[in-house]
Amino acid sequence: MATSITREMLISQDHSELRVAICEDKQLVELYIERAKRSVVGNIYLGKVTDVLPGMQAAFVDIGLEKNTYLYIDDLRVDGERVESARQISSYLQVGQTVMVQVVKDAMGTKGARVTMELSIPGRFLVLLPYSDRRAVSKKIGESQREELIALMQHELSEGVGAIARTATKDAATEDIIADIKLLTRIWDRVKRQSIEVAAPDVLYTEVDLAMRSARDIFTSEYSSLTIDNRQTYDKVVGLMKRSAPELVKRVNLYRSRGEPLFNRYDIEDAIAQSLRREVSLPSGGSIVIDKTEALVTIDVNTGSFVGKRTLEDTLLKTNLEAAIEAVRQLRLRDLGGIIIIDFIDMQLDASKEKLLEELQELLARDRTRTKLVGLDSLGLVEITRKNISDGLFQTISEVCSYCAGQGRRLSAATRRIEIDRRLRNYVVSSKQQSFLFAINDETYEIVTAAGINLAAAIKADTGKMVRLFPDSSLQAIDFECLIEGQSPSSAEQRSVQAPAAARFFGRG
Repeated sequence: MATSITREMLISQDHSELRVAICEDKQLVELYIERAKRSVVGNIYLGKVTDVLPGMQAAFVDIGLEKNTYLYIDDLRVDGERVESARQISSYLQVGQTVMVQVVKDAMGTKGARVTMELSIPGRFLVLLPYSDRRAVSKKIGESQREELIALMQHELSEGVGAIARTATKDAATEDIIADIKLLTRIWDRVKRQSIEVAAPDVLYTEVDLAMRSARDIFTSEYSSLTIDNRQTYDKVVGLMKRSAPELVKRVNLYRSRGEPLFNRYDIEDAIAQSLRREVSLPSGGSIVIDKTEALVTIDVNTGSFVGKRTLEDTLLKTNLEAAIEAVRQLRLRDLGGIIIIDFIDMQLDASKEKLLEELQELLARDRTRTKLVGLDSLGLVEITRKNISDGLFQTISEVCSYCAGQGRRLSAATRRIEIDRRLRNYVVSSKQQSFLFAINDETYEIVTAAGINLAAAIKADTGKMVRLFPDSSLQAIDFECLIEGQSPSSAEQRSVQAPAAARFFGRG
């Protein structure tokens, strides 16, 4: 029997980025970040074919992004119908041809975004499939309600248009589901009209921002709460819930910090820092070591200092079960995809191996990304395949180190700017003083004082307090020292910077 899980969603937004955290039993399991450069997944474009590659059964399509997107023959549709993949793609597409496509994967590394001609438009309760007659229902919905929903879709949808009923329909009223169908149909009609009126490349449909997507697609009755620390975002989400899920409005909360940021309150920042580490500790003293290559993710399990209290088999099983929990959590948190190999410690008893596999199956069932557990071999190796959706958290908040040529990672310039900004603001806002002199890492100092960026002035404009910055090469990337703080705006400049430090804060560098 599956264990009951307490799920919470947290949305934090400031002037630099929007972050959505998914917690299970108070532990961070998923994190999504949206900065100035938003994801284009879900957007529908009118594109122009720039190249057709018969040898790869693919085509490049210009949709107006920095890099051309790629379209595989399996994602090709002609008049809404699948094509024969055995035939050459050049039989269907020619250079200069205009096509309506939807982004299914953002650009990653040197690769452009991937697109499909099998379009879908998501709503709160259904996903409309304009070029399909498929009518399907979430597996989490019972058989009796499943039949009712399929009958409802058959009645409300036009011929040749399909839909997938989402998990949220489990608690929805029939009139709300019908309203969702009508809304999605109106959106599709507008997309079709625009495809005739505009010239390629152009955008026909843009997905909502991360906060609204998360509230619409993820937040259901399975979640005990949704907490938001930004008033404008809170109002938008509450408006969405009032229209689509009024019974969930009372679970949406506006967080008032009182000096403690939302993510600090839930220890999210510490969990993010842990996601950058190669080695992750386990509760009993063991650890897992995570390594990622271009095609493979490997996770090695170590007993570490854990020696157990009973038999060797019990010790190994306990370590492996703890490793399974942490490994799956890190897969979700880091959004690791492709082929994953977990090297568990070899156990002798079949009962122990079966218990481990059962635990893994239950843990992977919580993952919203498609996964498949291949099995456990005689060497203790478990193979898992997980759909690759994005670059992952690790790549999002870090960049290739110029010193080690990619063998290691360090925080990106954007992340350093955002993190030092956030830390200084938190310190200034929580202090009763009016003026501050901070020492920060010299490279970070160059980032926050570069042309067009004036962090000190921005903090003063937002808080009314005077801030001065001083470069210090002895500090790590996002560490700072508050050298002086005082009541008058000029006091931080009048006193010597050699005065004893008022406070020293260390972070990850």
